[in-house]
Amino acid sequence: MQYIKLRDLTVSAIGLGCMGMSHIYTGHKQPDKDSIRTIHRALELGVTHFDSAEIYGPYRNEVLLGKALKGRRDQVVLTSKFGMISHAGNARPLDSSAANIRAAVEGSLARLDTDYIDLYYQHRVDKSVPIEDVIGTLKELITEGKIRHIGLSEAGPDTIRRANAVHPITALQSEYSLWTRDGDDGTLELLKELGIGFVPYSPLGRGLLTGKIRSLDRLDTDDWRLRNPRFMNGALEKNLLVLKEVEAVAEAAGATLSQVALAWLLSKGDDWSPIPGTIRISHLEENLLAVDVKLTSEQIVALDKVTQPVGDHHTAAQMKLFDRENSLTDKRRD
Repeated sequence: MQYIKLRDLTVSAIGLGCMGMSHIYTGHKQPDKDSIRTIHRALELGVTHFDSAEIYGPYRNEVLLGKALKGRRDQVVLTSKFGMISHAGNARPLDSSAANIRAAVEGSLARLDTDYIDLYYQHRVDKSVPIEDVIGTLKELITEGKIRHIGLSEAGPDTIRRANAVHPITALQSEYSLWTRDGDDGTLELLKELGIGFVPYSPLGRGLLTGKIRSLDRLDTDDWRLRNPRFMNGALEKNLLVLKEVEAVAEAAGATLSQVALAWLLSKGDDWSPIPGTIRISHLEENLLAVDVKLTSEQIVALDKVTQPVGDHHTAAQMKLFDRENSLTDKRRD
């Protein structure tokens, strides 16, 4: 395993997104012992970056991580997120009030069975609370020793700049992959300017970029992807045709599709740590070998130019929670 820095926080170059072990994807109802085996194998292979959130389950994922990492807390960087569950009965979809942040962090600490969270993200930007106030509350939690670093998720450039002016932001976590390029709206350039690390989630396009999903038949009936535009209404079949462009590069590189998709991300910055999720040890091991894949400059350019897939990467309702005006996705719609 290789290691990088998100600002001044050292993490494995590839982390483990743990959401799918407890939430919305096929396999999330598997016994905890099976997920714990996967987490322990990740530790054996040098992974130190483990990502969760209170809403995953809800709550079940943090409990799972707390069990899996008991006695190994000093070996890992634990991240979690707040703001998509209101503990004050707020009817809005987002709640980043000071009272809610404090309730959320106490709950996460208890479930994770830890005294501190290494990197604590605002899960989505709450427009009803000035970002300066949100970061002010998180600064207090740092002073109190409950969190160590502040992150944002799916935040746009203006929010990032304002937040960073109050306290250094360690990382932005947003969806980014060969097939999702929203960050090219100027966000990634701003991160470089401000020295903020980047954590791409869904770096394998929710499984599409692995080439392992060829039919919806293998998905559980409650799998969220059955409602995702890239899987619906014939989109899957069209996207499998587009995938042939990535397959050509993978064949030339002597690597799997997953490894090429992750290696492409790793080539983009020495402060990027993608967090592919999986419940299977075999997929975990395959993904982590991406650190050894060396793409040529020609292959990187070819991947830069791959045709983008049919359908948005989230539903219309979910896209409304993103803090991006004039995103590339919006431009594609125009």
